[in-house]
Order: sequence, then C-alpha cells, then structure tokens
Amino acid sequence: MSHKPNVLLIEDNAPQARLYQQYLANEKIALSLIDNGKAAKELILSQSPELILLDLKLPDMDGREILQWLQSEQISCSVIVITAHSTVDIAVDVMRLGAEDFLEKPFGADRLRITIQNMLNRRRLQHQVEGYQAKFERKSYHGFIGSSLPMQAVYRIIDAVAASKATVFITGQSGTGKEVCAEAIHHQGSRANKPFVALNCGAIPHDLMESEIFGHVKGAFTGAVSDRKGAAAHAEGGTLFLDEICEMSLDLQTKLLRFIQNSSFQKVGSSVEEKADLRFICATNKDPLEAVAAGKFREDLYYRLHVVPLHLPPLGERGDDIIEIALFFLNSYAKEEGKDFIDFSPETEVILRSYHWPGNVRQLQNVIRNIVVLHNEKSVAKIHLPSPLNAPLQILQSTPLGQEAHNNHSAQGHSNELAVDACQGTIKSLAEVERDAIERAIRFCDDNIPKAAALLNVSPSTIYRKKQGWDESIPAEDNNIS
Repeated sequence: MSHKPNVLLIEDNAPQARLYQQYLANEKIALSLIDNGKAAKELILSQSPELILLDLKLPDMDGREILQWLQSEQISCSVIVITAHSTVDIAVDVMRLGAEDFLEKPFGADRLRITIQNMLNRRRLQHQVEGYQAKFERKSYHGFIGSSLPMQAVYRIIDAVAASKATVFITGQSGTGKEVCAEAIHHQGSRANKPFVALNCGAIPHDLMESEIFGHVKGAFTGAVSDRKGAAAHAEGGTLFLDEICEMSLDLQTKLLRFIQNSSFQKVGSSVEEKADLRFICATNKDPLEAVAAGKFREDLYYRLHVVPLHLPPLGERGDDIIEIALFFLNSYAKEEGKDFIDFSPETEVILRSYHWPGNVRQLQNVIRNIVVLHNEKSVAKIHLPSPLNAPLQILQSTPLGQEAHNNHSAQGHSNELAVDACQGTIKSLAEVERDAIERAIRFCDDNIPKAAALLNVSPSTIYRKKQGWDESIPAEDNNIS
C-alpha cells in the first residue's frame, strides 16, 4: 500500500473547512482538520505532516505565530497560507517566515487540488535531490570549503588521481588554492604518511633554484659552506610540489625533465647521481601552452608534466561557496580576535556574491580579516566592507562579473513600485503581489536567483519552487479562463 502524505488543514471556519474537505475527498492524502493554533501545534509534533494548509486568522493566535514556531522548532514541512486579507506586508511577512505558497479566498476545488499536488510533488523531488546531495556532495574536502558543482568536479578528480603516481598539472588564477589542491592529492593518496614538499619557482632566485631542488655540496658556490639536501631528497617517498612552474629557467627545466624521466639527479657541484622516489605535482597561474609558444617553457617538459590536468575555478564562478568560505573566515577570525561577528547581512551577501574577486579566496580571506580587526558587531553590514567592496553599486557592477544591477538607487526604486500600485487604486491578489515582488527581484539581479533570494531574505529553493509552480499552473489557468 502506497504512503499517503499527511496534510493538516488549520481552519476555524467550520463551513469552509467542510467545503475544503469535500474538495479533497478523492485526493490520495491523509487529511486532518484542526480549528485552533494550540491543538495544531500538538498534532504537528505527533504526526509530522508533509503539508500544512494554514489560515492566518485563528481564534487563539495569528497564523504567523505558527510559522515562527515551525521555524524555531526546525520542523520540516511545506506551508500554504490561506487568507482573505491580501496586503504587501503580509506577503513579505509570510514569505520570510517560510510559507511557500498562497491561496486567496475564495478559491475553487481545482485551484486547491492543483496547488496541493504541485506542492507535494515539489517536496518529493526536493527530498530526492537532497538525498542525492547528502550521498554524493561534499561541503568541505582536505582544506577546501564549498559544495558548488565546479568544486564537486575538482573533488572527484582528486579522488580518482590520488592513488596514482601520475603527474598532476594544476592551473588556476592566483589565490584559487593550487597548493591546497596539491596537498589534498598527497593526503588522499598512498603517500599520505610521507613528506609533502612545496617550492614556489617564482619566489626563489633563478641562480638558487637548482640548489633548492637538488641540493649542493660544500664549496659548490660562494656561500655553500656545507653539504645540503634539496627538496628532491627531502620529499623521498612522498610528493614534490612545484608551484609557478612556468617561472623556472630553461636550463633548469632541462635538468628537471631528466629527473622526471629517470628519477635521478645530481647535487650542484657533485658528479654523483642520486635516486629519489617521489610524485610530481606542478601548478601555474598562467596558460602553460602560451609559455610554450613564447619559448619560455620546454614543450617536452610540458607534455611530460601535463599528464592529468586539473583546473581550479575562480571564486566568482563558485556561487554560494563565496558565503560558505566567508563565514568560515569570519568565525575563525572573530574567535581569534575576541569579536562578536557571526554572520552577514543580506545586502552584504549580495555584494560578496556580485564582486568578481580578482584575488580569489586569498583576497576574500584578507577582506574578512580586515573587517574583523577594524569592527565589532553581530552581523557584517555594508558599511564594514573595505575598498573596493564599499564602492557604489554601479562601480562594482562595471567589473567583469559584477554587472548584475543598474545603479545605486535601483533597489529603492523597485521597492517603491509596490507602494505606487496600491496608491493608484489597483488592488492585486496576494499571490500576484508575491509573484510580482519575486519577479522584480529576479530582474533587479539580472536573473541571478541566489542574489534575488538574498535581497528578499528567503531561501533560493523557495524561489525555484515558486517559478516551477507558476510554469506548471499556466495550462490550468488557461483552462479556467476558457
């Protein structure tokens, strides 16, 4: 026998309640009826309904109190608000409190049935998606923070390549976490209990680089007062990570190629060959093929190293990862500095998502530390943001990934439009007001739903469900008109 979803109707008007029961008599649901808020809370705790039909006007409390209670108790259920009192304030209120749809009285049987079916179908699909995410998606991974699709792809590549000895060639902009990626590959693989040695080829003078990699013997050059092991010997059995590999001189590239091919090397000033068993991982923030074409990087070395390419996405392409990473830094630095910060205001989140982050995670880290050191509040507001994030919106939006809105006054202009409608004598239904508010927010954010959700202070999944419901209801509405 298939499971019938539990649906709770909270309605104190007995004739209307009986009418709704008749409308739903043939639906495959288990319908319960309660006429007051106190009894509804008790039933919700005992039955855990999947869907609640909630009248806002109850004899013992306002329906919004039940919405607040559902949030405070973290009870997972969908709520459809039933009301005859449509205002903009109510629409905004109940959306923020977690209501997912509206039915304005009076409504017909078809409207009620379709709304319930759509909501239950969306809830079922959402649970399937959440179950898939819980099984396959990771919010953090060996030093990385973020659950975006681009990062899930990175995690899967690391999983696949970690057990191999194959050379990995990591590319990505400065600050995207190339060394974090190299360490993740090392710690995920069979060499995890062996050394991980990292060298930045761009930070070491060219005339010292060979000694840093291979070591030297006493007297090999001025200042070589004793024998010294290089990174190759220190990394024995483990991993040698060469960052900014394209900065290496051509002469040293030749010696490195020989080392990779036969695992043997000579210290500077020595004629004795030594062996080292290690894995190579290299990285660059440049296009290596452009360096090859320019004659700055040996083509044969490139193909020797470029066995498994792994590209790290820039922070601006990682969606909500930006907020996850920012919260991690905020909480860490607030604890370190003894400050009170715990989160970001919705406006600040929109700015963080909109900015193009040329310095990527490293820049975000510096921004958050700046905020924590210089300020102390519970929530990070726009006034706390350092330059250039505190610039007017139109300036931020002129950057490559920041062209979402129009000007510094657009948000106020859009919010005022709702008031104008009422002043002009046209009264819209609550559902129309809600849809209008959401669609304007989406237009304001150039179709970026997470940003629109942040401005409306609701979950992005709420907006996605609303849009799906509107799309599905178009045929039904057309039939009603005919």
